[in-house]
Amino acid sequence: MANLKFIGIIPARYASSRFPGKPLAHIGSMTMIERVWRQVSLALDNVWVATDDQRIYDAVVGFGGNVVMTSADHRSGTDRCREAYEKIGSGEDVVINIQGDEPFIEPRQLQAIMSCFDDDSTEIATLVRRFDPAGGYERLADPNTPKVVVDEQMNAIYFSRSVIPYLRNVPVEKWHESHVFYTHVGMYAYRANALDKITQLPQSSLEKAESLEQLRWLQNGYKIKVGVTDCQSIGIDTPQDLENAIKLLDIK
Repeated sequence: MANLKFIGIIPARYASSRFPGKPLAHIGSMTMIERVWRQVSLALDNVWVATDDQRIYDAVVGFGGNVVMTSADHRSGTDRCREAYEKIGSGEDVVINIQGDEPFIEPRQLQAIMSCFDDDSTEIATLVRRFDPAGGYERLADPNTPKVVVDEQMNAIYFSRSVIPYLRNVPVEKWHESHVFYTHVGMYAYRANALDKITQLPQSSLEKAESLEQLRWLQNGYKIKVGVTDCQSIGIDTPQDLENAIKLLDIK
């Protein structure tokens, strides 16, 4: 990994059905996108916001961040990352795609995903978290929290909104305390040549079924190396999520 160069790209859209303008929502003294950028900058020297909105662009310029304007037509953050990487043109080996609604991301999460590239064969990497049984079965079964199964080399076998694996002969209400389940943390890293290739793939049947873009890569034969993090980051999907996070962390 010491010989690889990494770039962090934060896709940020203004439009959101549940929280329009989310990147510009204030968390204490700064906007959400500024908090994400500053947290990521604790671990990476080269961090950019990729947006399709002039308001977000101007806000990033205002706090002194790096920002690049990208197309409004992208299907996913991965596609936006590819365009941004090509426009920036700094030529890093690995692109890290960081979600713009994770304002409390920790540097050690970025270190965990970067360490996946200690293995020279790694083309794509992501993070998982061990599910805490104290959360109960209902939280485990939440379809908004994708589950992951991995092989002995910590490569992803499958991602699903259903609970996987199925525990035969174990009552469902005891599943969460009878097996080590992994839940997905939505951060990706790609070698630049792999990013170019995967963004040219058509949507796959499994991706359409589960609405999980990483299944397109698996279905086309790519391996996804998995790093494990114990950080309990807080994602912000709605205004209520933001309000709860501010109260929980006592942000002024």
